[in-house]
Amino acid sequence: MAPSFGWWDNEAHRGTPVVVKMENPNWSIAEISSPDDDEYDAGGGRASRKKNAKQITWVLLLKAHRAAGCLTSLASAAVGLASAVRRRVSSGRTDSDVAATVASSSPAEESPLLRSRFYSFIKIFLWMSILLLCFEAVAYLKGWHLSAAASQMPRMVLPTSFTVRALLESLYTGWVSFRVECIAPMLQFLADACVILFLIQTADRLILCVGCFLIRLKGIKPIPKLPIGASSDDVESGGEDYPMVLVQIPMCNEKEVYQQSIAAVCNLDWPRPNIMVQVLDDSDDPKTQALIKEEVEKWQQNGAPIVYLHRELRVGYKAGNLKSAMNCNYVKDYEFVAIFDADFQPMPDFLKRTVPHFTDNEDLGLVQARWSFVNKDENLLTRLQNINMCFHFEVEQQVNGAFINFFGFNGTAGVWRIKALEDAGGWLERTTVEDMDIAVRAHLKGWKFIFLNDVECQCELPESYEAYRKQQHRWHSGPMQLFRLCLPNIIRSEIGFWKKSNLIFLFFLLRKLVLPFYSFTLFCIILPLTMFVPEAELPAWVVCYVPAIMSVLNILPAPRSFPFIVPYLLFENTMSVTKFNAMISGLFQLGSAYEWVVTKKSGRSSESDLVSMSKAPEQPQDSSVDDLETIANPDLGPKKKSKKHNRIYQKELALAFLLLTASARSLLSAQGIHFYFLLFQGISFLLVGLDLIGEQID
Repeated sequence: MAPSFGWWDNEAHRGTPVVVKMENPNWSIAEISSPDDDEYDAGGGRASRKKNAKQITWVLLLKAHRAAGCLTSLASAAVGLASAVRRRVSSGRTDSDVAATVASSSPAEESPLLRSRFYSFIKIFLWMSILLLCFEAVAYLKGWHLSAAASQMPRMVLPTSFTVRALLESLYTGWVSFRVECIAPMLQFLADACVILFLIQTADRLILCVGCFLIRLKGIKPIPKLPIGASSDDVESGGEDYPMVLVQIPMCNEKEVYQQSIAAVCNLDWPRPNIMVQVLDDSDDPKTQALIKEEVEKWQQNGAPIVYLHRELRVGYKAGNLKSAMNCNYVKDYEFVAIFDADFQPMPDFLKRTVPHFTDNEDLGLVQARWSFVNKDENLLTRLQNINMCFHFEVEQQVNGAFINFFGFNGTAGVWRIKALEDAGGWLERTTVEDMDIAVRAHLKGWKFIFLNDVECQCELPESYEAYRKQQHRWHSGPMQLFRLCLPNIIRSEIGFWKKSNLIFLFFLLRKLVLPFYSFTLFCIILPLTMFVPEAELPAWVVCYVPAIMSVLNILPAPRSFPFIVPYLLFENTMSVTKFNAMISGLFQLGSAYEWVVTKKSGRSSESDLVSMSKAPEQPQDSSVDDLETIANPDLGPKKKSKKHNRIYQKELALAFLLLTASARSLLSAQGIHFYFLLFQGISFLLVGLDLIGEQID
């Protein structure tokens, strides 16, 4: 009902009719002219004033209605988010809980009172940070200058007693003197050193991006001299144009994806007499072993050249598995070996697009294809991972392959010349990055590598933070192990000086050691400490502008991900904790450096999966037999879905509280970009520490 105003009731019939269209979320006003408008306008403009007043009133009312609707939606969303956070935190487990659960057969019990206090503490800290953000916004709008006001106020409120006052003043003066003379110089030196490393890393990224731009501008692309099978139209003829290719699928307890990978590999477009597929099963679960073996037997009955290999003793993890498979007697009859992890599904023409590059190129040892991801849009975590992986393949791998013919083997979706593997010493179990190990040793022997950016092999990204964290720990601890082992060999090798320098300073030190070191030290330690030691400073361009430029460079190969540039920047700094910890453990040979955890897969289907599965052999089964087997073995029947839970990461939470406290302190010392960066980075650490990013785990 419209409000009642005096001017509205008087002479209502002479006003201008207004038609209001209420369309959610938009509104519009349409005027209908009255034949009396001209008379009233000529009489002194009274009608014009009435018309404007009524229009303004309705506009204000509609805006108020829309604002109320927005506030209601925001409040509802905030309540829903808070309830979701509370629910996920209440079912969370800390690292100590998980360790206790693994050590014992029954899940570890946790006191509800302690969990409630823990959640209340986190909630209070989060509300404090939000209030500080609101206070900062009000201070900015009002033009307040907290730093100037604070400098005029007494630094501390002291008791009236002269003795206590003198004592506290003496202690405070001594602390300030010690801070200025001892702490600030060391902190400033460390900050300056990290800034220099940061700028060097930025220059390296910029040079890589320029190289990628030149590749696109000039159309630089590896082209095979002669396509294989050009003289033979029949693939099944087994002509001499097709070399002997061995295909290996290493897997371990990956029952979610084994059918997809086996089907995709068995449907490769290659003469069957010239190919052999090895399913290298390291599973220690008898049920998973039986399932994989049964799948291999189905394809064998269909005529596929495939064998099942299982090791009783899992020594050396993936490297030991590949090494054991290469010791088979029939391997000497094959010239090339293609490797696919359990979640990789190559397209049928994969071998026809990779193997031809070896023709008349005897120095070529490896052809690496690019990864693509079937679940890159599954959640925020997979979207952020996709940004990193796109930059890694399209920029790092492509530029290094095009200009220096060397890059790190990605462990899968690649074809090796078996002679190059043997010349490099074969697979070794000395590190958790056997793929990088064999690539470095082959490079020291003079073998060249080619990267094909237009040949893709689909796979999965980790969908839970726990799986991604374990993967990144292995990927960043292994290179430091390898650097310690390979440094003497690199120095003594016969390759040129520039190749040695590239291996030592760029490949290992700058991209594997310096990057996680300065990311963690500069943004997670030094920056918060400068808020408590204001004598040491970090300029705003280090905190804001250079990281923004780095993020833009990283996101260029994935332009559709530009809306996620801010979460990407914050998440990369958050992941620096895991990467720094992994780098230290690998460099100093700590116990966690030898951890090997198979990345959890979800079994997402890709386009190639659907094609392969459609060609899979069909095995008729008697339903009555299946029912009897299910009754006899209840474990074979449908299982109850396991409850999912969160993990609570104590290191990330500790850094979240440090950053949020530093953001509060920055209000008194360095108002501006430091406050916003510390606040949002602290919230990012808080979300990751509570495992609120990605999927929950079983």
